Amino acid sequence: MAPPKKSKKSKKDRKLKKNLSLVPVEPKAADSDWWDSFWHKNSSTQDSSLSNDEEEGFKYFFRVSKKTFDYICSLVREDLVSRPPSGLINIEGRLLSVEKQVAIALRRLASGESQVSVGAAFGVGQSTVSQVTWRFIEALEERAKHHLKWPDSNRMEEIKSKLEEAFGLPNCCGAIDGTHIIMTLPTVQTSDDWCDLEDNYSMLLQGIVDHEMRFLDIVTGWPGGMTVSRLLKCSGFFKLCEGGQRLNENVRTLSGGVEIREYLVGGVGYPLLPWLITPYESNGLPASISAFNAVHGAARSLAVTAFSQLKGTWRILNKVMWRPDKRKLPSIILVCCLLHNIRIDSGDILQPDVALSGHHDSGYGEQCCRQVDPLGRTMRDILVKHLLHSKQTAAPK
Repeated sequence: MAPPKKSKKSKKDRKLKKNLSLVPVEPKAADSDWWDSFWHKNSSTQDSSLSNDEEEGFKYFFRVSKKTFDYICSLVREDLVSRPPSGLINIEGRLLSVEKQVAIALRRLASGESQVSVGAAFGVGQSTVSQVTWRFIEALEERAKHHLKWPDSNRMEEIKSKLEEAFGLPNCCGAIDGTHIIMTLPTVQTSDDWCDLEDNYSMLLQGIVDHEMRFLDIVTGWPGGMTVSRLLKCSGFFKLCEGGQRLNENVRTLSGGVEIREYLVGGVGYPLLPWLITPYESNGLPASISAFNAVHGAARSLAVTAFSQLKGTWRILNKVMWRPDKRKLPSIILVCCLLHNIRIDSGDILQPDVALSGHHDSGYGEQCCRQVDPLGRTMRDILVKHLLHSKQTAAPK
């Protein structure tokens, strides 16, 4: 009797089983010495002060402490193990561990160097860097959502208290600002929408930050040809505020029984609204108004500094993006903002030379928005009087 024919299904099953066997059960064991190899290869090419301090060297290369790095790995481990990109084998023939994949992705985001340069630092090819970075971005975007969310009532009261303690602004919920992510585009994708006032192709990012420069809300994906005021009005955040679902909780009663609602502080590029307070414009202002502008500017600088830290830490956002996929770029921006918050939430101290030394939007002049809501003007006048009263009350008699 002839032997039974092997079914196509059984061949497929064997092939599938063979492929599944390539996925490591414990990725760390596959390439556990990645850091020793990376450090030996790259430490001598950087600042000489790093050569004797691996802990600081780790933060230099990956922008986070080893403890925070391990936490990030724990967030994405399941995704990177269950859905490994194809071809993740290094030149030594071993599967890349989750740790090495995360390190590759963080280095790409932190340095902004080309995929070829990052690959050379880790002994992998350009295509591997591309696959690893994008898979990491997809995983962290999904697994780290809790690090960037609008605060609940208790948390918001803490933020307002800290901001008032620091700047004297009652019921202030944060600061808002925007920045451009510059990119080159193929000729077929160029348009006036993406070309901004400085003749760069760019994508806008708007962020709201708290007293610790943690992002509470971001909006991105919109063309750089828009003004920041237009971006604000296109955002879901604007619609929530106008509908009374944001910045519309506890009203603060000031001295004299005057009430003031929750609000943000923003620059002259934004409209003056009941929930968004901008500075006074003009020269020769009275002392009380000049004092308000100074306090307002100090509070608003939280957002300016946050963007300088974001783009200085994750320098892929500060370099010209070479022909990015405009559908994927918002995810890259979001993940960098998530990493910014994770660093703050983990208590990592930013190295002093990381933040940008200049403005986060170097070369861009601030546009002025002339829109003034009467209720916003009233709110601002109330704040001026409150600050003046507070100063007079605190002055020694």
